[in-house]
Amino acid sequence: MSFSEQTIPHASKRQGLPWYRRPGSWGRWYLIAYTLLAGLLGYLAFSHWGYDDPFITYRYAHNLAHGLGFVYNPGEPVLSTTTPLFTLILAGLSVVWPGDDLQLIPRLALVLGAVSLPLGGLCLWDLGKQWKSGAVGWVGLLLYPAFPLVVSTISSETPLYLAFCLATFASYQRRNYSLTALCAALAALTRPDGLLLVVPLAFDHFLRRRPIHWKAVGIYLVLILAWSTFAWGYFGSPLPVTLAAKHNQGNLAVSVRFAAGIFYILQQYTAWPYLLAGMLSLVGGLGALIRAVTMSTEGHDAPGSLEPLLILWWGLLYFTAYAAMGVTRYFWYYAPLVPPFLIALGLGLDQISSLLQRLTFRLNWSLRHRFLAVLPSFAIITLLLVTQANDLWQVRKTPDPRLELFRPAGQWLAQNTPPGASVGALEVGIIGYYAQRPMIDFAGLIQPDIAAQLTTTYEDAAVWAVNQYQPGYLALFSGMAPRLEQGYTAQSCQVLTTFPGTPYHVPYNIVIYQCTDH
Repeated sequence: MSFSEQTIPHASKRQGLPWYRRPGSWGRWYLIAYTLLAGLLGYLAFSHWGYDDPFITYRYAHNLAHGLGFVYNPGEPVLSTTTPLFTLILAGLSVVWPGDDLQLIPRLALVLGAVSLPLGGLCLWDLGKQWKSGAVGWVGLLLYPAFPLVVSTISSETPLYLAFCLATFASYQRRNYSLTALCAALAALTRPDGLLLVVPLAFDHFLRRRPIHWKAVGIYLVLILAWSTFAWGYFGSPLPVTLAAKHNQGNLAVSVRFAAGIFYILQQYTAWPYLLAGMLSLVGGLGALIRAVTMSTEGHDAPGSLEPLLILWWGLLYFTAYAAMGVTRYFWYYAPLVPPFLIALGLGLDQISSLLQRLTFRLNWSLRHRFLAVLPSFAIITLLLVTQANDLWQVRKTPDPRLELFRPAGQWLAQNTPPGASVGALEVGIIGYYAQRPMIDFAGLIQPDIAAQLTTTYEDAAVWAVNQYQPGYLALFSGMAPRLEQGYTAQSCQVLTTFPGTPYHVPYNIVIYQCTDH
């Protein structure tokens, strides 16, 4: 039965169980096998993956695991990571998991990301089962864990965050409000924008005039307030300093804000299968909206009429919030838009199947011929899966070149500088993680006062930071900060070594300076 035709009756106790927990079901084993196989494939395919920003979180986890506190620079309690829960998980696993010290945490992050992708797909599958929407289930199970934009964030907290978000909606659909509150709180602790989850859910709950589930409210508030209280006492604020830094980065002439940046992302998905999926997602979203409006005007309260819209509203709310903040267009900010897109795609496929089913009935086709109504949906899903697999292969072959450039530079600093020597750099994630030295971040992610200087150019902020903090060493791209190189470094620093590379797909050398005027 397609989504457009179904209504969900009040479930019995057995029907209220997730599909994988029903008596006599092999679903539990399918779940385990699917998660392990998809997770293993994801990890093996992207075990070399990494980009600069998550390494800031890795360093927090490393310092926490080694008893140095929840800090980036030891002795400086500043909240520069936006994902406290991911940090705590990495720190805890690194304590009990054997492995090379600095190599372990990035690998653990990849494992968590690889496992979280199929778990998110299973949540979409479960939603499809509850909505009696086969297309939504299969789209979630097959396309979500292989969607290039989501997979490219595998080394960060994003896959885990999205798994918690989707588990929140799946739990809410089953009216398990305690689990809903737990998943929503964990999502918010994984990324602050997870707080947006409660907006559509609370709206729907009150719209249906359901009684307040105080246990669920208590679970959510206890977890959120526990972290907020700790962060306020430890850091002085529960808000990460990166929020102001990335907002200010969006003001720079070289930056593109989040709202405009969506077009850069869409340019990567102009192949005709993606365009077809985009048109079907519009059909699915509009169809879900029309159905919800029709049901509400007729006075019906069909549980399946509004829930799909909740995720679509969440995606719209997420986009609006990030556009309003004016942050710059980091690609991982767009990954949470993928689940709403795929759900709308599944709903669109369901509407196509529903029309074809009605046609077969009018033609009095036999039951064995009616399966032809769902063939177009499976053909489109298969086509998209093949397209995504090809794109993933291309993505896999082009990892971020900064990893292989910044890592040896950081390792050199660790081996050739005094333990307490400060290092100034524009991108401190990978270099700072492997250097394990106090870092001065010219992009303002570590020091809030540097973030306040991001009003014109990164070079102006770098000049101010060097004069203010006078780091003992500098790691600079040659030619990217000419005033700094011709001024301060020429007068007060000497070149120690150079690392050639192409970090932005053009030749740039990282030059390590030792400075005496500090």
